[in-house]
Amino acid sequence: MAALNKTAGGNNAFHNFNNDFAHIEDPNERRRLALAEIDKAPFGWYHVRAILVAGTGFFTDSYDIFCVSLLTIMLGIVYRNDHKGALSTPQDTAIKVSTSAGTVLGQVGFGALADIVGRKKMYGLELILIIVATLAQALTGPGPGTSIVGLIIFWRVLMGIGIGGDYPLSSIITSEFATTKWRGAMMAAVFSMQGLGQLGGAVVMVCLVSGFRDTLEGAASYATCTGHCAVVVDKMWRTLIGMGIVPATIALYYRLTIPETPRYTFDVARDVEKANEDVKTYVSGKKGEGHPDEISQAAARRASVTLDVPVASWKDFFSFYGKLRNGKILFGTAMSWLLLDVAFYGLGLNSSTVLTAIGYGSGKTVYAQLYNIAAGNCILVCAGALPGYWLAIATIDTVGRRPLQLLGFSFLTILFIVWGFAFHKISPHGQLGIYVLIQLFFNWGPNSTTFIVPGECFPTRYRSTSHGISAGSGKIGSIIAQAAIAPLRTRGATKTQASPWLNHVMQIFSAFMFCGIFTTLLIPETKRRTLEDLAQDWDMGGESITGAPVQSKAADAGSDDIERQ
Repeated sequence: MAALNKTAGGNNAFHNFNNDFAHIEDPNERRRLALAEIDKAPFGWYHVRAILVAGTGFFTDSYDIFCVSLLTIMLGIVYRNDHKGALSTPQDTAIKVSTSAGTVLGQVGFGALADIVGRKKMYGLELILIIVATLAQALTGPGPGTSIVGLIIFWRVLMGIGIGGDYPLSSIITSEFATTKWRGAMMAAVFSMQGLGQLGGAVVMVCLVSGFRDTLEGAASYATCTGHCAVVVDKMWRTLIGMGIVPATIALYYRLTIPETPRYTFDVARDVEKANEDVKTYVSGKKGEGHPDEISQAAARRASVTLDVPVASWKDFFSFYGKLRNGKILFGTAMSWLLLDVAFYGLGLNSSTVLTAIGYGSGKTVYAQLYNIAAGNCILVCAGALPGYWLAIATIDTVGRRPLQLLGFSFLTILFIVWGFAFHKISPHGQLGIYVLIQLFFNWGPNSTTFIVPGECFPTRYRSTSHGISAGSGKIGSIIAQAAIAPLRTRGATKTQASPWLNHVMQIFSAFMFCGIFTTLLIPETKRRTLEDLAQDWDMGGESITGAPVQSKAADAGSDDIERQ
C-alpha cells in the first residue's frame, strides 16, 4: 500500500507532503500528520488568497446591508410623493428588518447543511443567491397588482438568506485552512471586509449623487423631487443596489473551485487519501483539489472505519450539547453575539445626531442632503470602524479573543452609560467623540471576536452548525434593536423633539453590554491552539478525537482548563 501512496515529483518548487506520509498506514496517524502541516505552515500566498476569496463575500454582504438605509430614502422620493417623499415608518422598518430575517434563516440553514453535505458543496451557492436576489432588486418595479415595497422585501429576504449563509461558511473554511499561529488574524481580516463594504457603499453613493448633481440641485426637498428628478433618483437606487453584484461575481469562480477542507474530509467524509492530497495541493499554493490514486483511496476508505472520530447525527448533536459543559459554551457564543448586535445595530439611531455635529446632517437641496448622508458616513466609517477592525487583526493572536471581548464589553458599557445618563449635557462634538470610541471598541472587541471564536472552538462535525446558531442569534439581536427598541426613541415625540427617549435607549444598550461581560466568561480562549487541541476541551464522553487513546481534557479536568491560554 505504501508504494501506491507515492506520487511523482521532487521538492524543487513545492514540497511533496504526500510522500512524507505515504509509508504510514494508520489512518489516525496520517490524519494527525497531514493536519499538522496546515497548522504549522508559514504564512503564504495561499493564505492571502483564502482571505480575499472569503473576504470578498463579506464586502458584498456589508455593502448590501449598509445600502438599505440609502435605499429606503430614495424609494420614498420616487414612489411616495404623496407622503412628503418618504416611506411610512412600517414600510421603512419592514424593508430593513427583512434582510435580517432572511439572514437568520441563511445562517442556521447553510450552517447545518455545510456540516451535512460538506463545506465545498455549499460554498458559492450562497453567493449565487445573493447575486440573483440583488439583480432582481435592481430590476424590479411596481405594477397594478403589486407593491414596490412588497417586492423589495421579498427579494431582500432571499438576499438575506444568501448573506446569512456566508457567515458560517467563510468563517469555518478560513479557520480550517488557517495556520494556527495566525488563524485569528486571518479570520479577523476576512471579517474586516465588512468595514470596507460599508465604505464602498458610501463611496458609490457619493459618485452617483455627484454625477446627477445638476438635476438634484433643482429640488429643495424630497417632496418636491418629481418629474426628471424622480427619474434620476430611480436610476440611482437601482445602480447603487446593482453594483453589489460586481465583487460577488468576481469571487464566485474561486469559491466554486475551492477544495473541501481537509478536516471535513478526514472527520466527516472520512476520506483519508483525498484529504492528504487536498492538504498537499493547498499548502503548495496551487488552486483546486487534490486527485488521489483511486486504488489507494479505496483501500484507505476501508481502513477509515478505524478512525476514532465520532459520526455526526441529530441524535448525537442533541446528546452532545445536552451536556452542561458543552451546552454552556454554545450558549456563551450565541448570547454574546445576540447582546452585541442589539447595541451594534441600534447605534445607527444616533447617526443623524453625529452627522449634524460634523456638518453633514442636512442640506438646502436634495443633492446636498443625499451627498451629506453619503459623505458623512464615509467619514464615520473611516474614523471609528476601520481602525477598530485593523487593531483587531493586529492584536487578536497576541492579546487573545477572550480578553479583547471582555475589555470591549466593559468599555462599551461605560461609554453607553455616559452617553445615556449625560445625553443632554454632552455637546454635539462630544457625542461625535463617544460615537467614534464606541465604533472603535465594537470592532476592536466583541464584533470581531463573536465571529471568530465560534469558528474555532467547536468540533469539526458540528462547527458550522454551531457557528450558524451563534450568528443567527446575533441577527435576532439586530431584529430586536430595529423592531422593538428603535421605536422607543420616538416615545412622546413632538414637533420640536423627534426622539425624546433616545437617552433612555442608550441606557438600555448599556445594560445589554453589561450582560455581555458575563456571557464572555462562558467561552474558551482559543489563541494559538490547534482546532484538534480545542476539541479536547469538550466533554466527549470518553471518545477520542485525534486517535490518541485518552479521554477529553474536559472529562478529566475542571472547567478552569477551558480558560487556559
